[in-house]
Amino acid sequence: MPQFELENFVPQLVWLTIFFAILYFGIVKLTLPRLGRVMQERESTVADDIATADRAKQEADRIAAEYEAAIAEAQGRSRAQIGEAKSAAARAVEQRLAALAAQLDEQQRAAEADLDVARRQGLDQIQAVAAEAASDIVERLIGSRPERDEATRAADSALAETV
Repeated sequence: MPQFELENFVPQLVWLTIFFAILYFGIVKLTLPRLGRVMQERESTVADDIATADRAKQEADRIAAEYEAAIAEAQGRSRAQIGEAKSAAARAVEQRLAALAAQLDEQQRAAEADLDVARRQGLDQIQAVAAEAASDIVERLIGSRPERDEATRAADSALAETV
């Protein structure tokens, strides 16, 4: 193998050094600055994208907070409206119940008045029957019929003691 012969070793070493120097300085001086610029551009692009994403996230968070606040406000308004509707319905029910109670009270007073009239008529009829019966009893016992006014007074006093 010719590369391992000593007489070819020194020239090969010289050429290796020359090519290494050319390649090294060619890469360092030409390629590395371009590569550095590309990396810096990529890094700034990534940083800008991250900043844009962060701003978009902050905007989305702000919008979400506004949305939540609007929902909470709408829920509060709806709760207030429901409360008002319940109160209005309760007032309407109370008014209707009051009207029905007044109507029932009126009906009760009318029924009590009718009952009092019927009671008085019944008592008058009982008084008349009692007076007639007392007159019949007195006539059978003593043989003479008492006057109508006396029999009525006697029946009244007897009925007043029992009532």
